[in-house]
Amino acid sequence: MPAMTMLHEVEPSEELFDRIGDLSNIEIFNNQVLCAIYIRPTKTKSGIIITDQTRAEDKFQGKVGLVLKKGTRAFKDDGEWFEGVNVEPGDWVFFRVSDGWPININGVECRLLDDTIIRGKVDHPDRVW
Repeated sequence: MPAMTMLHEVEPSEELFDRIGDLSNIEIFNNQVLCAIYIRPTKTKSGIIITDQTRAEDKFQGKVGLVLKKGTRAFKDDGEWFEGVNVEPGDWVFFRVSDGWPININGVECRLLDDTIIRGKVDHPDRVW
């Protein structure tokens, strides 16, 4: 079980996809992956309140993102770098905080990441902090 299980009224991936809306007019180039940053809800399942200031830090310190779109060359190579490794929209991934380009799309904090700097996948964003 995650170290700090958050109280989610809506599944986090559904909430992020709903908030960001239509991405059909956004094209991601080459080996880039567009991820929405996970920002924790205001309360844990045990009732601990997360302050707005702490939650705001997730925009800058968040290490988990929801894959929204990827370029046509993402996770593809002619060698063995990505053998058996891939991500698809809807996957939760984790990465180093300083990696990627922070951008805001339709009011949602995102990062544009090279495929090679995504460190792994996780089944739920609360597992990583």
